[in-house]
Amino acid sequence: MQTVGRNDPCPCGSGMKFKHCCERSDSARGGFAGGIQGGFADDPLGGFAGGTGGGPPGGSWDQSESTPEWLADLKAKLRAEARGDFEGAREAAQRGLSDFNAETTEDFHGLSPKQMHDVLYYPFDSPGIATFADSLNNVPDSPFSNIFMALINAIDEEKPKITKTGNLPRPVCQEIAGLYRNRQTFKYKRTRGPVRSELDFFDLHIVRKVAEIAGLIRKYKKRFVLTKKCRKLLDSGGLLVLYPLLLNVYTMTFNWGYWDGYQRAHFVQSSFLFPLFLLFKHGHEWRSNEYYEDQFLSAFPYITRMIEDDGYRTREAAVRDIFTWRVLCNFLGFLGLAEVERIEGEYLHDDYRIRATPLLAEMVTFHV
Repeated sequence: MQTVGRNDPCPCGSGMKFKHCCERSDSARGGFAGGIQGGFADDPLGGFAGGTGGGPPGGSWDQSESTPEWLADLKAKLRAEARGDFEGAREAAQRGLSDFNAETTEDFHGLSPKQMHDVLYYPFDSPGIATFADSLNNVPDSPFSNIFMALINAIDEEKPKITKTGNLPRPVCQEIAGLYRNRQTFKYKRTRGPVRSELDFFDLHIVRKVAEIAGLIRKYKKRFVLTKKCRKLLDSGGLLVLYPLLLNVYTMTFNWGYWDGYQRAHFVQSSFLFPLFLLFKHGHEWRSNEYYEDQFLSAFPYITRMIEDDGYRTREAAVRDIFTWRVLCNFLGFLGLAEVERIEGEYLHDDYRIRATPLLAEMVTFHV
């Protein structure tokens, strides 16, 4: 698979050379964008939070592609303005790139390439684009938060013993599964069969992993216990302050590809603010998963070059499956930022319809 040359246009669409854009950002963030490898990820951190992943977020750059329209326009401006003057050519190039980076684009739904760069690399540190609440006004009612509170209560009351595999004991898993199955906040559940272990209730397993990464629970003397940090946050606001922390850890540190069977494709996760932006703009009414897949692929067409050919479906189909499962179902739906309703589809393939919840507007404020 070809890689991006340092002097090639950056695949993120900023219009800048790769060495002046995502290569620099990727290095500064300790490989946040992550490498592209085959198989599935069995590490809940998976290269995030200073992991070992490398490579550009937009995947490989196909050198056989025709010159992009914006680059052809820039070349024309250079020929017209520079007239053989090197300094004039440099200044014209800078003006052209600056103009390009400042222009909003249809594929980015009103964002400019510069803003998209910040969306990809600084989602929590771009106040001109979006700000995240530190505390909520209303208790979130989501599959993730419901499981989390049930887990916290169980650990606080019982201090359950750790199994030989390092997981929660069966009675605790069965108790929380019973509570979860009685709720209707997320109609597609993965706990239909009997729960004999934590791995049979994988949503609980994910919540427990995220809570550990967030420093809210830990293992002590062969038991699960709450940390001082967790108790302090519970006393200061409970889930109102814990949910924003958990969302940050879930998006920035926890690996969405953890044991889901798909290729790693970390860019799908590192671009999480853009699907939130799409949901903010278009989520007031029900829309299909295919609609959001189309918008994602229109914004980042080169992502298909990040995916290995698995031999039985196209790379685009693989990206669509990864996006729907990780972003729509396991992020927006699981954390309650969107209603995600399953629609029976073809064999081994279900469709979904998605609509924003009030929690989205309370958690994230967009300024563009």
